[in-house]
Amino acid sequence: MTFKEQVAQLLNDSLSEKPSVFLIDISISDAYKIVVTLDGDNGVNLQDCIDIARAIENNLDREEQDFALEVASVGVGSPLKLTRQYIKNIGRNLIVKTNTTTIEAELIAADETKIVLSWKAREPKKIGKGKETVQKTEEIPYTEIKQAIVTVNFN
Repeated sequence: MTFKEQVAQLLNDSLSEKPSVFLIDISISDAYKIVVTLDGDNGVNLQDCIDIARAIENNLDREEQDFALEVASVGVGSPLKLTRQYIKNIGRNLIVKTNTTTIEAELIAADETKIVLSWKAREPKKIGKGKETVQKTEEIPYTEIKQAIVTVNFN
């Protein structure tokens, strides 16, 4: 078993003990720097990162292969990558970039194929002068999303 396969197996084993925590990304550089990025249905706390790091580190032999290990939660402002992340963020505002537009709106639904956004927009009145506020809703398939980031509101 290669070093990378061994790390992947240890990571999968430790994540199976924490069903609410899931893997976003893992990278292992040529210099054997392991970077694991996690997210969770209820967020990721420090103890989750410590437990995952220990499960990997305690089962690898530094005499056989020296390595550096970093286990962290996904950061605020990091793009969403997995369907599970979209589902967890229903009710929050996102900035979604597609091939044709950028929309800042509330994520009101997400499933395996698409997300649904809702926002208020000012549009010209259908009759008469001036503008009116209208509620807009749009379904966007994941295949059209270039990037989606949760916005942080400090109000």
